[in-house]
Amino acid sequence: MSASPSTTLAHQPSSARGLLNGVLFVSLLAAAVTRLAALPAIAGLGLSPLIVGIVAGAVYGNVLRDGMPESWAAGVNFCARKLLRIAVAFFGLRVSLQEIAQVGLPGLVESAVIVVSTLSIGTWAGMKLMKLDRDTALLTAAGGAICGAAAVLAFESTLQSKPHKSAMAVGSVVLFGTLSMFLYPVLYRAGWLHLDTLGAGLYFGGTIHEVAQVVGAASNVSPEATHVATIVKMTRVMLLVPVLLVLGVWLNRRQAHGHGHSDSAGHAARGARKIAVPWFALGFLAFVIVNSLHMLPEAATQTVNTLDTFALTMAMTALGIETRISQVRQAGPRALTTGLVVYAWLIGGGLAITWAVERLFG
Repeated sequence: MSASPSTTLAHQPSSARGLLNGVLFVSLLAAAVTRLAALPAIAGLGLSPLIVGIVAGAVYGNVLRDGMPESWAAGVNFCARKLLRIAVAFFGLRVSLQEIAQVGLPGLVESAVIVVSTLSIGTWAGMKLMKLDRDTALLTAAGGAICGAAAVLAFESTLQSKPHKSAMAVGSVVLFGTLSMFLYPVLYRAGWLHLDTLGAGLYFGGTIHEVAQVVGAASNVSPEATHVATIVKMTRVMLLVPVLLVLGVWLNRRQAHGHGHSDSAGHAARGARKIAVPWFALGFLAFVIVNSLHMLPEAATQTVNTLDTFALTMAMTALGIETRISQVRQAGPRALTTGLVVYAWLIGGGLAITWAVERLFG
């Protein structure tokens, strides 16, 4: 028996109210996270609000979840899915083609080789050595290869994977990216890296996970190294666009030939007839162009970037709320070992790539 029109109309305001309440709840939690991340003790570790957000969200989701009305789940899911796509697109305002041109071909080659090699090695190690599922392996590799938590978010959206898989990948970013902030300057000052200022900038920017972690580590070398490292890091961020486009086409072809896995089985029939190009990746590229052409006043760009960081924090917090520790525990050691393999490659392989780039363009 179908529901009456009056019942349907009564349900719509109720569901809309639950959605709004869920979004407001996540925004309040994200605001608290932002204040928490600004504390000197946390900021000094190079932990961005995004990382603090997923931890705080996971704590709430596993300890206090019963205190949240069920109707609010729609708002939490909205933040973890749709809001995150919008926020990733606006991340493009942090990158300009002029900055990338400043380090020229060496920075571009460094970034491209490290991104491709790290994605390949990380995915192979995760799936073949650690027997992880495809999505967890890809997310872990992406976090190390491109831009930490932001890359995990972008890949999670394209793969349409489960929240706990993103949480495991972000855990790897937190652990090994934070370790880099302390390890890299020590290795440099000890003379073990055999790099000049330009080389240090290429190496730090090309192999450390998060933007904040890159700045934190390179600032212990010199302002010049910090400048180069930041630009190289943003070049890696730029590569998120072509990588996501290739990933979308690859996923579509696999689904079209019936190779969808358990997470995407429900999407296979729908996704097989259209190319899965993530629109937010194209939005990211569009905002890079907007920033490069200086179409917005600097004050407006800074304001939008601040709002975008908050939106990304909301998305990470929502992902944390949807994460269950029991699910993370199932693949935790294997995912962490995959992250360790990726990290070992970034340190050793990344250093070899940096030496080769310096010799090639020196």
